[in-house]
Amino acid sequence: MTILVTGATGNVGRHLVAQLVESGHRVRASSRNPATANLPAEAEVVAGDLTDATSLASAFDGVTAAHLINFNGADGSPLTNGAEILAAAKGVEKVTILKGERDKSPLEEAVEASGLEWTAIAPGEFMSNVLEWADSIRTEGVVREAFGDVQSAMVHDADIAAVAATALTTPGHAGKLYMVTGPEALTHADKVRILSEVLGRDIKYVELSRDEAVQRWRELGYADEFIAFFLDLMDNPVEEARTAQPTVERVTGKPARPFAQWVRENAAAFS
Repeated sequence: MTILVTGATGNVGRHLVAQLVESGHRVRASSRNPATANLPAEAEVVAGDLTDATSLASAFDGVTAAHLINFNGADGSPLTNGAEILAAAKGVEKVTILKGERDKSPLEEAVEASGLEWTAIAPGEFMSNVLEWADSIRTEGVVREAFGDVQSAMVHDADIAAVAATALTTPGHAGKLYMVTGPEALTHADKVRILSEVLGRDIKYVELSRDEAVQRWRELGYADEFIAFFLDLMDNPVEEARTAQPTVERVTGKPARPFAQWVRENAAAFS
């Protein structure tokens, strides 16, 4: 069968394409910019944009399974054209849906109403989010963050992909919602300590106030609706995302990758 991976150049999509190719599956990868996708040569890279369902007709042609993301890869906003995407997905029998928010999106609702075999994947905080600290670590040896007492069972992007790959290629996952986390719950101070240990350098953690955090998000260009979303996550964190879940090992048969491993794999970004 041919498996379509949408959002193929994203943090999860890249890993998913690579894992499926490595396992010998036929993979079609959709990207808004195929010429710069830089994906494995074995994957067929095609143009496609989930926000424009008409662009997906050829991407879905001959596909029997697909990985969908339920948010706009450009700005993170929920997709509102779920029915149109499903109309383009003729012949598809099985889908995984990468969730981007707590509530069901119109795409999820359309998939559930379609009769397709589906699996929803709800990841906790991506370990790759730590790359936002790379500049200040490189230049100052400092990490500045607020909400230092909030724990997060961060998940390796490759583990999210591995759960999706398993759901797409093996039976027994229909109608499941998988909460995917890493193997340990960490505070910001814990993350900085692990970064220091793995990178072999002293990195200082500086606690920001709530107001300072909001101001920084505004300076980074986040709209008020996203800032409100960030604050809600901090004030009312998803309990399952704060606690290490057994999902990765239970679904894939392999233990979830620890944060220290992610840091070793990405050490060059902080040097």
